[in-house]
Amino acid sequence: MPTLDHTHDAAATSWEVSANGHPDFPIQNLPLCVFSRPGEAARGGVAIGEMILDLAALAASGLLPSELALAAAAPLNGFLALGPTPRIALRHLVFDLLRAESTPRPSLLVRQAEAILHLPMTVTDFSDFYAGIHHATTTGKMLRPDLPLSVNYKHLPIAYTGRTSSVRPSGTPVQRPNGQRKPAKEAVPSFGKSRNLDFELEMGIWVGQGSELGAGVPIAEAADHIAGYCLLNDWSARDIQGWETVPLGPFLGKSFLTTISAYVVTPEALAPFMVAHTTRPAEDPAVLDYLLDAHDQAEGALDLVLEAWIQTPSLPAPHLLCRSNSQALYWTPSQLITQQASNGCDLNAGDLLGSGTLSGPTLDSAGSMLELSQGGRVPLALPSGETRRFLEDGDTLELRAYGQRAGFAQIGFGPCVGGVTA
Repeated sequence: MPTLDHTHDAAATSWEVSANGHPDFPIQNLPLCVFSRPGEAARGGVAIGEMILDLAALAASGLLPSELALAAAAPLNGFLALGPTPRIALRHLVFDLLRAESTPRPSLLVRQAEAILHLPMTVTDFSDFYAGIHHATTTGKMLRPDLPLSVNYKHLPIAYTGRTSSVRPSGTPVQRPNGQRKPAKEAVPSFGKSRNLDFELEMGIWVGQGSELGAGVPIAEAADHIAGYCLLNDWSARDIQGWETVPLGPFLGKSFLTTISAYVVTPEALAPFMVAHTTRPAEDPAVLDYLLDAHDQAEGALDLVLEAWIQTPSLPAPHLLCRSNSQALYWTPSQLITQQASNGCDLNAGDLLGSGTLSGPTLDSAGSMLELSQGGRVPLALPSGETRRFLEDGDTLELRAYGQRAGFAQIGFGPCVGGVTA
């Protein structure tokens, strides 16, 4: 597990003044990214306030040691595959360069507003878990009122294998997908645009250090395989999904686009927000030994605020749809990693794991339109006088996340945005 050190000092400031008090990227965060400017090659960077520290320029200046040189390369798979030690060394180096007391002050910053942000890692595999307990319960009740959770739900982390080719960075337009749909009121299916386009408020877990085929990942070692976190919106065509899901699960209703935030927020940055995993009800089944580690249970969960905001052509400003928390995860991130590899499946740098929709227990914390509109039966009223059952063309949906804790600086993830087009 990451530990607290001088880089988490809430009093620390940067000579890059836009970082001081920045809601997402103060000097205590320092997330990694891959960026370019028009006509330039993509390279590694570190977000600081409204700027990006150009790691390729830092390497050319001689300020980036050779053992950390892979951090300047794009994508970041090679560097993050090295595990925690060089990642922590890079964090300490960049912190010391950017802190207010530092001299000299290298002019190696690029404005984020001028940068093109790319996927930080080449996505090698994508597994989307279903580990948000409140989302699973609420949506389960819509289908099976007497048995909302499947019998295996509390015994193991459930997931499906997603599509890597359609994972895109924040800002990618969301083209409404085509597919077969068969509402209950229609006798036969038809093919056409999805009528029930939805978002999902999720977190993404990036794998850095990999594993060998057949080896598995012991739960006590799983945290070392996590390179960082992002926001993840697994856009969902609910009508297409509902018709195709039986018996093998989601397919085309999910694979048309998955949007992620473009910054890798490292486990080290999130150390102040690591907490004990939520205590399970006494009647829940015991966790099998291969998924259970005392250290992970004591401080392996995350306490982060998660939000979804909508902007429509008629709204003067974005409107908050929901506010939830990452503690809605029924399993810890390490348990998801261990489960992924438990059959001997090998992990690779660039594997992406979705948490599943992280809804809270109340309607205003529901992380999807499916829940907010109660299956489409109760349209959601917006301040503009509009209503929404699901997302409409022209709507823009943004996910946000941030950590807050007394005595520490707030840090965030940057935007995860998609605008819906026909």
